[in-house]
Amino acid sequence: MSTTTAVAPLTIADAEALIAAAHQAAEAAGVKVSVTVLDAGGHLLAFRRDDRAVLISGETSTRKAYTALQLNAPTADLVDTVQPGGLFHTLPTALDRPLLFIAGGVPIRRDGRLIGAIGVGGGAPEQDHGFATTAAEGLV
Repeated sequence: MSTTTAVAPLTIADAEALIAAAHQAAEAAGVKVSVTVLDAGGHLLAFRRDDRAVLISGETSTRKAYTALQLNAPTADLVDTVQPGGLFHTLPTALDRPLLFIAGGVPIRRDGRLIGAIGVGGGAPEQDHGFATTAAEGLV
């Protein structure tokens, strides 16, 4: 007989805390961003776009979160895999929803299990990655 330990899912309260942490980090850096948080099934839990952020940053943050969730890896770690001849070069056209291989998407784990993802868009890719990572690391 095997036993499976339940892992608490990502809640709306968690998502709001993630968004607040990412926005606080971005604000401290003087960057206007959009932040998207998805649950483990890829459903939108929460979203926030700074009114002064570039309009496309909302779609960007969502696609970064979706990519991190689908591939269970930070999007910053996947950039080289989509180069011609890379591991995932044809993957974006193989799925219904396009993936985005630009830093700023980070999977969210609890007790080692994937429970969702956060995506940040609006700053430079390295900044977005830092904001998302800071938020993810702060989730209790």
